[in-house]
Amino acid sequence: MRDRIEKALDKVRPMLAADGGNVELVEVTSDGIVKLRLKGSCGCCPMSSMTLKMGIEKILRQEVPEIKEVIAL
Repeated sequence: MRDRIEKALDKVRPMLAADGGNVELVEVTSDGIVKLRLKGSCGCCPMSSMTLKMGIEKILRQEVPEIKEVIAL
């Protein structure tokens, strides 16, 4: 599952990079929780929680339906 998540994140990274940010996959738990770290300008952006839930999580759940939740560290 981790490889599929990384491939899905590769689709998101160009959008984040356009604003000077990136995302790092930290952990995938056995119960389907994906833990990410937003980096660069995305890490301190006030809209980062919306980017995470409405953008990244939406795409990840479409690509990897087993995912239950995406959280930022």
